[in-house]
Amino acid sequence: MGGALDVNEFVAGYLVEVEEHLSASTANLLAAEAALRGGESSPKAIRELFRALHTIKGLSAMVGVEPIVDLAHAMETVLRAADRAAGSLSAASIEVLLRGLRSIEERARALAEGKPVLPAAPELLAALNALDLAAAPSPPVPIIGADPEILAKLGPGERVQLAQGVAGGRRALRVDFVPSPARTAEGVNITTVRERVGKLAEIVKVIPLSVPASDGAPGGIAFALLVLTSATDEEIARAAAADGVRALTVEPPVPPAVAALAEREPDEPADREPQLRGVVRVEVARLDDALDKLSALVVTRFRLARAAAELRARGVDTRDLSEILREHDRTLRDLRGAIMRARMISVAELLERVPLVVRGLGRATGKQVRLEIDAGKAELDKAVAERVFPAIVHLLRNAVDHAIEPPAERRRLGKPEEGVVRVSCFERSSNQLELSVADDGRGIDRALVARRAGRPAPESDAALLDLITLPGLSTLDKATKTSGRGLGMDIVRRIAVEQLSGELSVSTSPRAGTTFTLRIPLTLTIVDAFSFLCGDQLFVTPVAGVEEVVEIDAARIIRGPAPGEARGGAMSPALGEARGGTRLPAPGEARGGTMLIERRGEVVPLVDLGALFELGASPARRALVVRRHGAPFAFGVTRVIGQQEVVVRPLEDPLVRVPGVSGSTDLGDGRPTLVLDLVTLSGRVSAGRGGRGALARVAS
Repeated sequence: MGGALDVNEFVAGYLVEVEEHLSASTANLLAAEAALRGGESSPKAIRELFRALHTIKGLSAMVGVEPIVDLAHAMETVLRAADRAAGSLSAASIEVLLRGLRSIEERARALAEGKPVLPAAPELLAALNALDLAAAPSPPVPIIGADPEILAKLGPGERVQLAQGVAGGRRALRVDFVPSPARTAEGVNITTVRERVGKLAEIVKVIPLSVPASDGAPGGIAFALLVLTSATDEEIARAAAADGVRALTVEPPVPPAVAALAEREPDEPADREPQLRGVVRVEVARLDDALDKLSALVVTRFRLARAAAELRARGVDTRDLSEILREHDRTLRDLRGAIMRARMISVAELLERVPLVVRGLGRATGKQVRLEIDAGKAELDKAVAERVFPAIVHLLRNAVDHAIEPPAERRRLGKPEEGVVRVSCFERSSNQLELSVADDGRGIDRALVARRAGRPAPESDAALLDLITLPGLSTLDKATKTSGRGLGMDIVRRIAVEQLSGELSVSTSPRAGTTFTLRIPLTLTIVDAFSFLCGDQLFVTPVAGVEEVVEIDAARIIRGPAPGEARGGAMSPALGEARGGTRLPAPGEARGGTMLIERRGEVVPLVDLGALFELGASPARRALVVRRHGAPFAFGVTRVIGQQEVVVRPLEDPLVRVPGVSGSTDLGDGRPTLVLDLVTLSGRVSAGRGGRGALARVAS
């Protein structure tokens, strides 16, 4: 054999495993706390938490991280006692266990950063060892009607879990699976049976049984699966490759001593078999490299298309080449989709840390807060997810610290003492995600915000958002540990609007609550974009930000107030009257200021993009319509060329970074083409901050 084993090569994989198990552990511990508040036990969550920590301990011992081994072992002891108490934990135990999880996370982070891993804190180990679980409320253990061999291996936790399932309207069943060479040849084993049954039922326990060897059971072994399900017997039997199923009777609980029923279990339960999940872990750097290679292919495609166009202009027959190019386009789009899917993570995974954040905020502020999360099946590019998560945290802090009232105030207002914060998201299109953070708190006091900012009270939500995102603005007189420094909402705006080229909006009602909504792209690197001309200058803009492309009818252009006359999005009287259904002003009725166009009875401000960029006089024949804070805004352009995939490269030089310009791209001619963020640009124009000189310099 070779030399000594170098565990350093396993550290990267170890850290990924520990992160996953810590995330699952936190979720299960919070589930146990929620059950405790409801006066129930949580046997399943306790067992899953025990298994996760047992795995962390084994992995840490393998790579020699002894401080984590010590912490995980001490926490295991607490959880084993809780499992014998039918899944009951005291509030004090949950607090100490959360400290233990944070301590493990800190040491794993130190290992990842190459820093020394500190020993486990003696006071934390002492607190874990001193936990008195005897005082924890232990629910009466129900009586399960099953064979003695099954009952001997069924602990109090599993019994309570079965009883809770039956009380919830499901049936408790026993399903026997007998492995054989024939079934193994067909790919049917205990692992595949668990996977198939797990889709139809909650598996409470899998118990290996010794049976007499026979033709039907040549190995002399069988597995009894105890499950809770609403599926039919036939569906369960078919999934388990079993001849039939048997119902388990669950009688009302009786109060015998839990200790008399507790059975010692081995450190690793016998029914836990390795499960192949069909997942390959890939470093993000490798995915980034694949995306870079794809980006080069996209640019090469532009060059091929340009070369083919030049050949056609010279009279060369390029029909075969055009067909190859079309097939190449389809293949490239499929490849892009495959790589992007590999980079996507579920939003539910992104929000796994949110419950712990809200719990900590609630305890720090002394408020009772219930968190509701609806992530659906939405997915997000990992790079976007990493950028947007700090914005979500700031919005949660804002909701708990500023919006949710203290319990006494909520009682006085006739509200439940427990406030609600709801995080929800869904995909608005194939390339945009909408994420909202809502609360049922006091709402935003417009007058207070205006006084703090030294501005007039905002009349619209859009104008209010402009105020609360001012750097340094806070409605608190004194900064706390969680907020009050006037940076949170400014950071949210910069992440959502400037970094991600998305949109941020707010809706608030006094005493009813506030909702912040972020609309962000699913990915940033390769996007679908419109290319267009302003004079002779070529630009592109992401399709996700454009609501419509319309023709400009010169006879219908009217004049309105100058940009900035109604700052912060407030409508001018003429514009408000037009939206209210009165007649549109005739061309020439208003002189000077912003141009306006009519679109399906709606008046839309129109800005000539070529004039804004000082690109010379050129008639605008098309308009790209975008929406900011729900209000439409149109940019006039000379000609829209088409829609295509482009590779967006950020502008790194601070001298050329301008709000409204999100990056550059190469369309195959070797020259950089600016990528415009028209939503951000519309906000600056509306507020009279177009930055014409800077935009003109970048455009040139």
